[in-house]
Amino acid sequence: MDFSLTDDQELMIESAREYAERYFTDEAVKQAYEVDHHISVEAAMAYREAGFMHMGLPEDIGGIPVDKLTEILLVEKLHEFTGVVLPFVTDFNTITDVIDFGTKEQQELIMNAIENVESTCIACTAISEPAAGSDNNAMTCVTRKQPDGTYLLNGQKTWVTLGGLSLYTMVVAKDEDPSYENDKYSLWLVPNDAEGFTVASLEKVGQQAIPFVDQFFDNVVVTEEQRIGEAGMGWKLLMKKLEFERCLVVASSLGLAQAALNDAGTYANDRVAFKEPIARISMIQQHLCEMENIIENVRWRLYRTVTMLDNGESTRLESALLKGYACRELTRVADLAMSIYAAIGYTKEMRIGRIWADLRGNEMGGGTTEVMEYIAGRQLAKKYKA
Repeated sequence: MDFSLTDDQELMIESAREYAERYFTDEAVKQAYEVDHHISVEAAMAYREAGFMHMGLPEDIGGIPVDKLTEILLVEKLHEFTGVVLPFVTDFNTITDVIDFGTKEQQELIMNAIENVESTCIACTAISEPAAGSDNNAMTCVTRKQPDGTYLLNGQKTWVTLGGLSLYTMVVAKDEDPSYENDKYSLWLVPNDAEGFTVASLEKVGQQAIPFVDQFFDNVVVTEEQRIGEAGMGWKLLMKKLEFERCLVVASSLGLAQAALNDAGTYANDRVAFKEPIARISMIQQHLCEMENIIENVRWRLYRTVTMLDNGESTRLESALLKGYACRELTRVADLAMSIYAAIGYTKEMRIGRIWADLRGNEMGGGTTEVMEYIAGRQLAKKYKA
């Protein structure tokens, strides 16, 4: 396969570099990670004004049609140039769900927010619950229809990325019955300022520039106009997007790992020990070789998987294998980078420790490594069945 960049992709990457250099200075990143725990509204608005949020959306609603590989390139390069886990992937995933599955009115609501509302992010998705992570049947968040035709939403969601900053949350809830046996789910677009809707922050080891929260729904009134897609089909709609979502998570990890390698390679050439740069020491060279091999292997597999999606092919096996392998190995890249830095890499003076913690979090986002291997393992057992 030929993954040579087009002229338009080259221009996009250069624009991404300029954006990163302007809005993600060392001071801005420190503010986002250590003080605000989110990126600035200015950086978020500049992202939209640059047209990045519009990429991949339909032209008839104001989007910029591009293939999925171009979207992946943007995510990868932005994470490489900033060295920061960015909120845009989560925001974009929910936005595209509303655009792909929602009504015209819901699409207009989201596009108006993108164009006209000053905010750090537009929308997020609430799936996981305290007793329901990978086991989605254990969800108990539920909507029940009332005599006046409205619905009452009740329950709790957890690990909601951007859930305290978004204008809207797309909530996955069971229809009428919260029992384990009920497999009818609907998607609801709920304003974050709705009465009875509250949030509580979660403290994390990494990804400090992206807030995670618990969300609580206490008799939140929703209407049929807020339902996204057909009643009872919410989970099936989400499953249509999971393969690409996993690729987006890998792309963000790939960019961060490349940033780690860039930093470590430069440091190894600058740092002198025993009267020569440590880059000349064989063990350091072995680390650099392993890091480069991991990154190039993941990059090729990622581009190949996304090209399959662009061609309309199923990647149920490929995306699960990729996500399970890539995010774990890309964390290994940051771990090796810390070894090259040695003790100073374990301090806040260098960003490599932050990158490592951010990468470790991506091993869980979009499905844990263990769940990915469970999904892929079943597919492989069928593939090689005699």
